[in-house]
Amino acid sequence: MNDKTQIIGLLREQFNRWEGFLTGIDEEQITAPNRIASLSIKDIVAHLTAWQQISVARMEAALNNGNPEYPKWLAGFKPESEDDPDKINARIYIYYRQRPWLDIHREWRTRYLHFLEFAEAMPEKDLLEDGRYAWLNGYALSTVLLGSYEHHVEHLEPLDGLLPQSGQL
Repeated sequence: MNDKTQIIGLLREQFNRWEGFLTGIDEEQITAPNRIASLSIKDIVAHLTAWQQISVARMEAALNNGNPEYPKWLAGFKPESEDDPDKINARIYIYYRQRPWLDIHREWRTRYLHFLEFAEAMPEKDLLEDGRYAWLNGYALSTVLLGSYEHHVEHLEPLDGLLPQSGQL
């Protein structure tokens, strides 16, 4: 995909799908393990929130022509490495597990919208040019946007539609 407007449109659509899914679900359902995974919806949204921090750091670095400043909870890990995602995910779970749902949802929502603002501010050529940012190992910045989109799709698709039919996850 090589069109900034189209990518941002997909991200907005996914944001709206998540918000629609989360609307009307009570906290008991959000914090209970579900039939799809042993994680709760709260855990999944926390997971997405944490990875979104990394994406926001990359977008901010690109806009400022610098290097990403990753969150402190990521210390000791390289998010570009394919070797660490399970370890990073375990750290995310520990970092967020005691936080209240409303805080997690607010943080996810704020970060996602902030991410969209950065994407909109980025000139299209800078977003689409392969190798422009050394810290992306030859990839275009648009891969950060598309990766976030795909990550949100990956986690919503198994959950989507469970609640309306049965009222239970």
